[in-house]
Amino acid sequence: MKTSDNGINLIKKFEGLKTKAYKCPAGVWTIGYGHTAGVKSTDTCTKEQATNYLKQDVKTAENSIEKYVKVELNQNQFDALVSFIYNVGSVAFRKSTMLKFINNKHFPLAAGQFDIWIYSKGVKLEGLIARRKAEKELFLS
Repeated sequence: MKTSDNGINLIKKFEGLKTKAYKCPAGVWTIGYGHTAGVKSTDTCTKEQATNYLKQDVKTAENSIEKYVKVELNQNQFDALVSFIYNVGSVAFRKSTMLKFINNKHFPLAAGQFDIWIYSKGVKLEGLIARRKAEKELFLS
């Protein structure tokens, strides 16, 4: 399964486009639409480069779903999980209670797990609250 335009637009909405490197709330150098791999403080990018980073990072999230999710998902569930993994990372997803619920087909319980992932360095962030709400709603639709 591939991420739909709806899923890509969800990621873009919450990540925003930044063409100059910045530190995200977790203190990680970030550029483009939330790309972090190998980013240095002096980095810049074009919108085209940002889109290419986005495609690479989405593919990484898709690969995590293919590898760790053992049940069939609908497109909205898949898109919501891609956005979630894009933000929290594959390792966090692989170790999550959310994944256990998904693989046991306890989808309402899995959806409830979105509400837990709203902190960065112990601080509740309004942006993460909004993102998780949108991801949860998409997952349940």
